[in-house]
Amino acid sequence: MDFIDLKAQYRKFEPAINERIHRVLEHGRFIMGPEVEELETVLADFVGCRHSITVASGTDSLEIALRALEIGPGDEVITVPFTWISTAEVILQVGAKPVFVDIDPLDFNIAVDQIEAAITPRTKALLPVSLFGQMPDYDAINAMAEKHGLTVIEDAAQSFGATRHGRRSCGVTAIASTSFYPAKPLGCYGEGGALFTNDDDLALKMRAIRTHGGIRRHFHDLVGMNGRFDTLQAAIMLGKWPGFADEVTARGRLGAHYSEKLHDVCETPQIREGNTHVYAQYTLRASHRDALGETLKAKGIPTAVYYPKCLHEQPVFSHLGYQYGDFPAAEAASREVISLPLNPYLTPAEQEFVIRGVRESLAEQNG
Repeated sequence: MDFIDLKAQYRKFEPAINERIHRVLEHGRFIMGPEVEELETVLADFVGCRHSITVASGTDSLEIALRALEIGPGDEVITVPFTWISTAEVILQVGAKPVFVDIDPLDFNIAVDQIEAAITPRTKALLPVSLFGQMPDYDAINAMAEKHGLTVIEDAAQSFGATRHGRRSCGVTAIASTSFYPAKPLGCYGEGGALFTNDDDLALKMRAIRTHGGIRRHFHDLVGMNGRFDTLQAAIMLGKWPGFADEVTARGRLGAHYSEKLHDVCETPQIREGNTHVYAQYTLRASHRDALGETLKAKGIPTAVYYPKCLHEQPVFSHLGYQYGDFPAAEAASREVISLPLNPYLTPAEQEFVIRGVRESLAEQNG
């Protein structure tokens, strides 16, 4: 069993994907070819915003957003310590300071009621993460940002396709960033990402930064980067895009079935009222997480841990001065979380095998 079965997806969409790739090979526009703009239109329409800007990775998209807001030395950006390193890494890359706020143990997202206490005169943006596939309370976050004159950037690397009160992830904040890493809910077959905004000026600026700081070739108004999205990857995503809505539905169904069968033996994911969940990871909590993982491995069931160490514990962030104990909810999550196999092509038999394995393993642990 694979933790994520990308081969099954390719088999389903193989003719369409291959046809799309062949078109690119025929026209030869491998950099910023027509498929890139076509995909950007599809993505913007899906999210319900004016602009989608595809880029080379989800990490690049976060950095481009910060650069477009002219965030740099002396500035602070509020985010969480329980996430993939990119979220805070890019803050350092632009010369600013990450300021961490603990998570809500209910959904692993930022503890909204703790944000305001972290705001200082140096704060320029809020960078919440829509972790594991569902969104935090962006109504409250946006209201807080407006009160303090801040910009909200959604890190939606794991939540593309999720909704909150009917509004799609990537369409609820001033800027949103997502990732097309292959394991994401909407992935390519390499690296990729995208930015979303309704602000025309920000969109123009982010497009320029993506292409070495200029919209026209050989004319550079800004310091930029080589952050362009590959035409072949755009073609692959267009080839499998018609199945994305069904994949989101399948993820929701599989996640709900896991919770139905496991909630009596462990702590399963909680979905906030008004949210839908795309289960980029199906993450439960277990007091003896590592032992559970080893037992499941022996049964032939792969698992993963997102994330075994919080960012404030990482040496690269030691200069920020945080100590273990500063973020108890995040630290507890890092000790207890474990993710089970979940992808849209997980078969009923495979899922029942995982459920049986988890129940048996926990029963063995509890003696």
